[in-house]
Amino acid sequence: MLRMPETEDERWMKKALKLAEQGRGYVSPNPMVGCVIVNKENNQIGAGYHEKYGESHAEVNAVKTVKDKTELIDATMYVTLEPCSHHGKTPPCAPMVADLPLKRVVIAAKDPNPKVDGKGIEIIKNAGIEVKVGVCEKEANKLNEYFNYFMKFKKPFVTLKMAQTADGYIAAPDGSSQWISGKLSRTFVHKWRSWNDAVLIGRNTALLDNPALTVRHVDGRQPYRIVLDGPGELPSDLNLFTDQYENKTLRVTSNRDLAVSSTDQMLQILSNTDFKGETLFVSENEDGHVDLDELLKKLGERNITSVLVEAGNMLASAMIKQNLVDKLELFIAPKLLGGGTRSLLGLGIDRMSEIIEMNNVHWQLVGDDMLLTAYL
Repeated sequence: MLRMPETEDERWMKKALKLAEQGRGYVSPNPMVGCVIVNKENNQIGAGYHEKYGESHAEVNAVKTVKDKTELIDATMYVTLEPCSHHGKTPPCAPMVADLPLKRVVIAAKDPNPKVDGKGIEIIKNAGIEVKVGVCEKEANKLNEYFNYFMKFKKPFVTLKMAQTADGYIAAPDGSSQWISGKLSRTFVHKWRSWNDAVLIGRNTALLDNPALTVRHVDGRQPYRIVLDGPGELPSDLNLFTDQYENKTLRVTSNRDLAVSSTDQMLQILSNTDFKGETLFVSENEDGHVDLDELLKKLGERNITSVLVEAGNMLASAMIKQNLVDKLELFIAPKLLGGGTRSLLGLGIDRMSEIIEMNNVHWQLVGDDMLLTAYL
């Protein structure tokens, strides 16, 4: 099929999208947004992006870079997401944009936040500025898939990361698993950690691997670390509870006696600042384990918009079986074990008609490993 030539609006919007990407991992729970301004001669005069949560938004940053403000007369602003219309950490952008002497505002996607959801567009239109919506909309929605999902379901977007041998094992018979995947693959994982609000592991992974779950091989923010500890018996000397990022660790238990009970402590967690060894109570499901769906809802209440699950086979299988995984990142290493721990088990599938099919499948060579990226 013949591809249509790229329009000028698409060209400028793609520049704005590249700018927006630079905010990945730093702006959550806000969305990534980029903005480019071109004058009436179609020359770029300003650009900016939302750089950090709580700081100026993309539109404000872009306007600040315009040296000669008279060039804003009859200019066009390209912004990857509808300008906000409500007060948050900063004043709303839509009224500011509406006060500019622009001719056009081109928007990639509407803001799914119910506090906005078209209100920003109306403010700009009512100022007599032409508004065009939907340029590179698919790319913009993909960029903010975590934010969009969170706005729709009030739960974090869940990515399950696993690494297995070519014959489907994640650990040898003696329990050892380092390292199945290669060095470059592990760098990818550190990048994903920096992109997600939190990393989640199960009790067995904490005991067997004693992981740090920190960002070390790339630049980026440190995620919150969530460990499932149903009975509340994990040893207190684990890295998660003793290293320099212990204030970013949240223990989840179904043992009510260990859970946070005081209002002051709970407010500290709700403020999304420091967990500092806090323990969150989540009830058991019918199988006697922490109710994972309830956990995700409680994390959503705490503005955790995305979770990277670095699981063993029990937690991974449980989350897939309960339809709680949105995206799968599976490394397949060119290695054979012939025995040990399988990557998945007990999904409750008895016949081919019940098979779980993946969507938007993408294969990528990462060093010597193959990376399967797919949506469930």
